[in-house]
Amino acid sequence: MTVVELRERVAELVSEATGGDVAVADLLAGGSLVALGLDSLGLLRLVDAVELEYGVEVDLQTPGRGLDTLDDLVALLVAARGGGPVVPVGGVPAG
Repeated sequence: MTVVELRERVAELVSEATGGDVAVADLLAGGSLVALGLDSLGLLRLVDAVELEYGVEVDLQTPGRGLDTLDDLVALLVAARGGGPVVPVGGVPAG
């Protein structure tokens, strides 16, 4: 999965976590997730979805690790995989 594909998928997860209140196109354009409409319940749904889909733990209490933008979340996923390919649980890296 390329970073572009990962970014698009994570944007879809954010949109789903908000019940569609935040559009994928708006997320891909950038900006603060909160400013775009992600509330605390949506954030918890998003964290759950990311953890289930990618098999990584998202710790919202880690000092210095902000998750204010889509790119922050994508960077967290890439870092969690040691910079290697990020694939869904049970998935195969795109190549």
